[in-house]
Amino acid sequence: MENGDGLISRGSRKRKMTEERNDISAMDELNEDLLERVLSWLPTSTFFRLSSVCKRWKSVASSASFKLACSEIPTRDPWFFMVNNRLNQSVVFDSAERSWKKLNHPALLMEDINIDSIPVAASGGLVCFRNVSGNFIVCNPVTGSCRELPPLDPVPQDQALHAISMNANSNQNGLYKLVLVYGELPKLSFKVYNSSTDSWEENANFRRKVDDCSSEFDSNEEDAVYFLSKGGNVMATNMQRSPSKQYSSVITHKDGEETVYFLSSSGTVVACNLTHKCFSEYPRLFPGYSEYSIDVVECRGEMMVVVLSEFLESASLRVWRFDEKTRLWHQIAAMPPAMSHEFYSKKMDINCVGSSDRIFICLSSAELCNYVLCDLVTNKWVELPKCCKDGEAVEFMSAFSFEPRIEASV
Repeated sequence: MENGDGLISRGSRKRKMTEERNDISAMDELNEDLLERVLSWLPTSTFFRLSSVCKRWKSVASSASFKLACSEIPTRDPWFFMVNNRLNQSVVFDSAERSWKKLNHPALLMEDINIDSIPVAASGGLVCFRNVSGNFIVCNPVTGSCRELPPLDPVPQDQALHAISMNANSNQNGLYKLVLVYGELPKLSFKVYNSSTDSWEENANFRRKVDDCSSEFDSNEEDAVYFLSKGGNVMATNMQRSPSKQYSSVITHKDGEETVYFLSSSGTVVACNLTHKCFSEYPRLFPGYSEYSIDVVECRGEMMVVVLSEFLESASLRVWRFDEKTRLWHQIAAMPPAMSHEFYSKKMDINCVGSSDRIFICLSSAELCNYVLCDLVTNKWVELPKCCKDGEAVEFMSAFSFEPRIEASV
């Protein structure tokens, strides 16, 4: 029982401790296999405390059979790996407990050559980093295990890197692919790292999709158009991305086909079909001279875009999905106007990441920094608490979504 100050009284604390001891005693009567199965259903955050309960639980936490039991849990509520200017740290938002956590930063990422590595992609229980040399490091943020992938050979010369996507096989632990998309529209190519062979596959070129009618929406990628905003500021039509989201992209699997989506420098969505090695551009949501911030996410196996725009002295934050049959965008969710109005005239930038039915949104500007979680099923938008360190709020630019799995191997 809690008293008026929200504190647990001495009597109730004793009863709670007695109940916990009784629960542990009851668990001790289970055989090893059943104990591992029961413990595998605990939230990932409790795994860090298993080894301090008793010697038997400590042994379970480090056993291979326990990790196998954990791998049989279908899904886990996502953690969001946060990114700010201080790259040599691991801070996550636990969506299950609605709390911030600081993890031990992997030793490999603390080495001099990797100290400024930035996260660029995530999938399953893994997060991928890219160091200043252009090499990639795959890491399990929960366990801290990580390794550097073989260097690109040959390194693509004089080709802009547009997208970095990661795809971890949920059915087979340790299997994942990393996809890089290079080139300049309309000449795009891609390269794939496959963990099953621990090697990079040969470069492959994309061709424009035959029935793609996007030419009417195309703009010259090299030439930015400048215009005056409502506030009298000079704006450019080419997009400026934060370093952590420079290669922002998502990958989907539908009808046996893999497709990577990314935003071109002019803000159009480019869809690259890896299966058929073709690409197409989607029509714009807004004219090129409009003021808005946009990001691409993957939810429920579909590509969606999140757009923050201003209209009639107010701001709106909406989620859109593209219909391939009609070639039209359809709105599927919108932040309540009372919430989005706060962002009007603040020159906000949005960086988003999807996970199942939820979208985690980082909204930042020189004046403001907010984090919002959107539930697409209920259209519920919740502003998250600030992450504080030494009494001061820590500001993050973006986030990457991953499942906290101790069994995920690099």
